[in-house]
Amino acid sequence: MRGREARAYSHGMRNLRGVALLILLVSGAALLSSASSYKYKRVGNAQDAQIHPEAGIAMMGGGTDLDEAFRWLCDKANGGDFLILRAHGTDDYNPYVNGLCKANSVATLVVPSRAAAQEPRVAEIIRQAEAIFIAGGDQSRYVNFWKGTPVEDAINADVAEGKPIGGASAGLAVLGQFVYGCLEDKPDDADLASPQVLSEPYTKRVTVVRDFLRVPLLENILTDSHFARRDRMGRSLGFLARIVADGWAKAPREIAIDERSALLVEADGRGKVVGTGKGVYFLQVTEAPEVCKPGQPLTLRNIAAYHAPTSATFNVKDWKGDGGQSYMISVEEGRIRTSRAGDAVY
Repeated sequence: MRGREARAYSHGMRNLRGVALLILLVSGAALLSSASSYKYKRVGNAQDAQIHPEAGIAMMGGGTDLDEAFRWLCDKANGGDFLILRAHGTDDYNPYVNGLCKANSVATLVVPSRAAAQEPRVAEIIRQAEAIFIAGGDQSRYVNFWKGTPVEDAINADVAEGKPIGGASAGLAVLGQFVYGCLEDKPDDADLASPQVLSEPYTKRVTVVRDFLRVPLLENILTDSHFARRDRMGRSLGFLARIVADGWAKAPREIAIDERSALLVEADGRGKVVGTGKGVYFLQVTEAPEVCKPGQPLTLRNIAAYHAPTSATFNVKDWKGDGGQSYMISVEEGRIRTSRAGDAVY
């Protein structure tokens, strides 16, 4: 090709490259928009129910979904609209919950970014639900994506109106006033082991945050899941010590639930333990840590502990239980001691 033909060919190729680049940019923007927007999948009645639910908290330790706990939460919704909240994942809870519940509808709302959490329709969907369940996953996403957004406001408004709320695994971890935020957004926090926290409670992986959700019965409380199964006692004691040392509370408490166990809490604070796991552990700081400093192992004495197995009861308002066992826990230079035979922790 010569002359005008060569120049025309070169010009045409530049145009084609420009069009191709534009397509790539548009496609990339579309993918980004899709990744940041919410997803909503609903089964059942398309019209929202006008029903008065009953307050309650379904706290599930993870591992295996407990039919009894979900039925209890559904009953609290009184036949209304049941909403599963997630920061990522699918709508696989919909058929499971729909098969257990007599609900007007069952829906999953996935809010995967702060941008999605700002969309007006998202808060509207949350406010129209009669029961909310926060699924498992990675609690750092809940904290990073939802804290300080209309999603947080909508959940708190539902709870303030007396709507029931539940959570499993990461969803349980964000229910208390104090939350292990796991702010590095790792897909799994299992690498933060108890020995690591006991030997250095100020390790950078200890990212406790506060005041995300406002569940009245869970004020001054840290919540945790997979407790005995993943040996989380040591790291929990480190979290509690940090809460005191950082001046957030003088006597914080913790509700820690094992896998395949759940605590079902009525509006007056009365709770019942269900499931086939090792149950629920209730911890309370009774005195300030002796040593909780960067670079030094933890020393924290006289934690009041109560282990409530399946069928035991515990009133989280009065902080008293029946059918379980009380014992004391201390940490001395990073080593746990208990009043149980053989220094049994769980």
